[in-house]
Amino acid sequence: MADAVADDLALAGEPGVEGDAPAQPSQTRRLEEEGEVAADYLEELLDIADLDGDIDIDIDHGRAAVAIVAEDGSERWLSRLVGTDGGVLDALQELTRLAVQAKTGERSRLMLDVAGFREGRRVELTVLAEEAIGQVRAQGTPVTLEPMNPFERKVVHDAVAAAGLSSESEGVEPTRRVVIRPA
Repeated sequence: MADAVADDLALAGEPGVEGDAPAQPSQTRRLEEEGEVAADYLEELLDIADLDGDIDIDIDHGRAAVAIVAEDGSERWLSRLVGTDGGVLDALQELTRLAVQAKTGERSRLMLDVAGFREGRRVELTVLAEEAIGQVRAQGTPVTLEPMNPFERKVVHDAVAAAGLSSESEGVEPTRRVVIRPA
C-alpha cells in the first residue's frame, strides 16, 4: 500500500513526508528560478496563441507553483489550455516542466494551474473523498473511486490520511483508482 501511494506521489510530482518541510534558502532560490523559467515559457506560449492572462508564481509545499490567471473576459479562451477534464493542462504542465529542465538541468516538479481549474478540482475531490470516507465509516467496507490522474489521487490520499483512514491506488494508468479502507 505504501508503495502505491508513493508511486502516486512520484507521478503527481508531490513531495513525500520529508518534502513537506519548509524550503531551505537555497531550495527556495531554486524553486523561484523554476517559477521564473516556467513563467517566461508560458508568457511566450500565451503570446504565440494570442491569449491574455497573467502569470502568478508561488512556492507551495516545497515546489514551484505557477498559475495562469484570467484577465477580464479571457477566462473562456484560457479554458482551451485546460481542455476536457484537464487533459490539455496536464500536457502543458509536462511541457513546462521539460522547458524548466532544459534551462536549469534539473527535473522540475512544478505544479501548473490555469484559470483556477486545479484549485476548483481540489475542492471537488476533497468533497468526494469526504463522502467516500463517510461511507467507509458507516458501512465498514472499502470504497473504490472512479479512475483518476496522479494529481487527483494525491488529493484524495491526503484527505483520507487526514481523516485517519487508509487508502491505496490500484490498477494501471489510465484506469488507476483509489480504494479507501477502514483504518
